[in-house]
Amino acid sequence: MLDIPSRVRVHVETLLAAQNDMGVRDAFEQYAPVWKPDDMNAPHPSKVAGIDSAVPTPAQTVAPTSHTTGAGPSHPVPAVPAPGAPAPGALLQDRLAGWVSDLTTLHELTERLSRTSTLEAALQELLRAGSALVGARRGLVVLEPADGLGPHTTIGLGLGRADLGHMETVPRGSLPYGPLLDPGTAGAKTGPGTGTAGDTEIVHADLLAEDGLDPRHREVAARLGYAASYALPLSTSAAGRLGAAVWLYDEPAEPDERRRHLAGLYVRHTAEHLARLVELERTRACMATITDELLPSRLPRVAGVQLAARHRTGPRGGGDWYDALPLPDAALGLSVGSVTGSGPSAVAAMGRLRASLRAYAVMEGEDPVAVLSDLELLLRLTEPARCATALFAYCEPALRKVTLAGAGHSPPLLIGERRTEFAETSVSAPLGMLACWEAPSVEIQAEAGETVLLYTDGLLHRTGDPMDRAFARLHAAAASVPRSLRTDPEAIADHVLRTVLPDGLDTTDSEEDVVLLATRFD
Repeated sequence: MLDIPSRVRVHVETLLAAQNDMGVRDAFEQYAPVWKPDDMNAPHPSKVAGIDSAVPTPAQTVAPTSHTTGAGPSHPVPAVPAPGAPAPGALLQDRLAGWVSDLTTLHELTERLSRTSTLEAALQELLRAGSALVGARRGLVVLEPADGLGPHTTIGLGLGRADLGHMETVPRGSLPYGPLLDPGTAGAKTGPGTGTAGDTEIVHADLLAEDGLDPRHREVAARLGYAASYALPLSTSAAGRLGAAVWLYDEPAEPDERRRHLAGLYVRHTAEHLARLVELERTRACMATITDELLPSRLPRVAGVQLAARHRTGPRGGGDWYDALPLPDAALGLSVGSVTGSGPSAVAAMGRLRASLRAYAVMEGEDPVAVLSDLELLLRLTEPARCATALFAYCEPALRKVTLAGAGHSPPLLIGERRTEFAETSVSAPLGMLACWEAPSVEIQAEAGETVLLYTDGLLHRTGDPMDRAFARLHAAAASVPRSLRTDPEAIADHVLRTVLPDGLDTTDSEEDVVLLATRFD
């Protein structure tokens, strides 16, 4: 048994139900003495219900003996246990304790699994827990859904990328888990000690001693130093085949019946959890693809400026956007914004709003106030239940001049050798929150080598800080850009993103989208 403290509460049912469910009555009668004990000294079996034992009833029994005295009739005399022999019922109690301990093990392992929220974390937890259950040191899991919709991945435990690459050179049908992914291929040899192949498991107790083992498999096993393997399928009745998990032993070995039973129960539960995470991962990938298709596939090249953009979307998809489009007279239109809400409807609304803004920018981009006024009217008439923040800037690279207007949006950040400061923009409500929107525009006169950074509020909200502290963190991140990086807007955007959102906060699942648009003047 695994050394995990027992904390499972076993609910007590009736004694009869416990005896019938677990075979306790038969086992207890087997251990009961032949005489009728008094009520106070009679052994009582533990009242445990709902545990289905996979351990057979012990074959050892205590045989009663008879003695005769003198010439009189013989009278049965109770059997006396030999010195040091276990008391009646002791073995039964040990088995009950073992079953409860196994339940505790499964409970704690499945609890840890249920706390994983990403597919990679769940696969890593599967490998760690399975390694402890089957007594192996290394293993790998192959995720390959049968419907072909993905995602496809291979994750190893104690195996590097090079090791996984070596295993991929083995013919698929000869891999320790190959027949589980392709049921039509030939499985492992059948026979005692050599392994069995089927729909539930594949056991190779001694790979190097097996007859008919693929030469490439034998070579890879010797190279990686494993001599036995135990593989289980990952499948559910609803989702079908998801993949397979295999654990590798350094020496010839195979898990006993109890370990197989526990591992099978755990893997079946894990497959259901993985099926849900696969669907979630597919939804996230679909939303990310739609969002990326609605945003610029590449930024335009305009003389006098260099552009860089960064976009991070949440798991459900959000309504943040950025845009950069060439305008007449060698001008450049820049915009960032955010639609309220998340999910497919917010992504669709973002696409409609961004497309409309592009049209207004082409017609009257030199007047940012007019552009946002038209956008406000469109939003109020077509989507009255939504509101949005937006910032549009009309950029003249030859003059290094930027004219901009904002609707409820955070001010741009000017980053240069001699200054790092927020542009002073007028305070305005978001689009859709007033009967008529209009706010004055402002002008920014940039110097050669300076960068204007536009961003959405998601960058500030993801920090988890109050807004004043989040603004201070953003300012400090921009001011700390190394001098060697200030000539590259890509490097500036990456530095600001990593500094404001450290420790992976820029990639962590969040309801907040993040957009950065950096424009550096030559």
